[in-house]
Amino acid sequence: MIVGILFFFLLFFGAPVALSLGVSGLVGMYEMGGLHFTAIAPSKIFNGLNIFPFLAMPFFILAGEIMNHTGITGRLVMLAEALVGHFRGGLAHSNMLASVFFAGITGSATADAAAFGRTLVPAMEKQGYSRSYACAVTAAGSIIGPTIPPSGLMVVYGSLMGVSIGGLFATGILPGILVCVVCMAIIAATGKRKNLPKTAKRATLNEILFHFRGSILALLMPLIILGGIVFGIVTPTEAASIAVAYSMIVGRVIYRNLSLSSLFSMMIKTAQISAVIYLIIGAASILGWWLSFNQIPQQIAELFLTVSSNHSIILFLIITMLLLVGMVMDINVMLIILGPILVPITQQLGMDPLHAGIVFVLALNISLMTPPIGACLFVLSSVTETKLEKISKDLIPFLLGELALLFIIAYFPSVTLFIPRLLGY
Repeated sequence: MIVGILFFFLLFFGAPVALSLGVSGLVGMYEMGGLHFTAIAPSKIFNGLNIFPFLAMPFFILAGEIMNHTGITGRLVMLAEALVGHFRGGLAHSNMLASVFFAGITGSATADAAAFGRTLVPAMEKQGYSRSYACAVTAAGSIIGPTIPPSGLMVVYGSLMGVSIGGLFATGILPGILVCVVCMAIIAATGKRKNLPKTAKRATLNEILFHFRGSILALLMPLIILGGIVFGIVTPTEAASIAVAYSMIVGRVIYRNLSLSSLFSMMIKTAQISAVIYLIIGAASILGWWLSFNQIPQQIAELFLTVSSNHSIILFLIITMLLLVGMVMDINVMLIILGPILVPITQQLGMDPLHAGIVFVLALNISLMTPPIGACLFVLSSVTETKLEKISKDLIPFLLGELALLFIIAYFPSVTLFIPRLLGY
């Protein structure tokens, strides 16, 4: 009891997440005896980080930083606008489609929100959209990034739960595209009522081909990554390092706008982001061991199973728990803490590990755009100087649509397993 109280007490008073996790776990070990405290804690931190696929994360982050720095965002936006800009709400549609293209570069919702918050939101506002609606569209589309591969969250999930990362990547393709389709349908359905603007003319085939040629190098990167992993040519970590090499060649040799000084600053930023993630994972390993030793995950699993014997109700409770906790906690921390507790329950329900994985990932991604701690909302609010409550109000239709899609994916496994089964997973 004291461990849980201490953890939430530290979080409530603004202590860093890693500190809250580590101190709580150490206090739990200390209660068990000095031997556990001095001998087991260091080894658990090391073992929690000594997972080879974790090396993929900094590489994917760095590749995204380099591709974003080279101006690829603008090229992708122009391609998206050439394809769908002529519809009512064309720039909002372009925002969504660009999120699909951009997903293969960063794999991060907050990175997408920050990039489009600085570029597309001002462009949409200039064309006649309200700033809050432009932010809502950007927030709704930002979760496409960590759903379509490569996805940092999938790397963490696959590494911790022993699930094929390549299989998770393949499983995320269709759900990510469906998120885009659902959001574009909402834009189309509300476009006339909101009097959303549209481009005067449709782009010609030559214009589309021109923008496609300008974006082809960015569009090839996710194909190289996913293809190499799916066909067993490279591991996820090797694919991530290839992505860095590819992005450096594109920026330095082809676009010629990648300097050594900017590369150094991007490497520092990558190290800072990675260090935070690894520190959280290492600290969570201590608390995770304490939870496992005291069989708390098993007790929670038994509690879930005693609530109802109906698999559909249990799955509903799992998703609800992910969404609710995601409102107030970082999704990486949630995955590290709740994954070992909830994943065994999905196994007892007979869920395919890949299906369970995409349900977890999509639910956690949706929680990124839900107040009060939705990271994407805070990023957009900060970047665009827009009040959080205004963005949240315009976000409601998109949030409801994405929640409906989440439950469809959860209760109809074939929707997500079609592509991985086709590829032999």
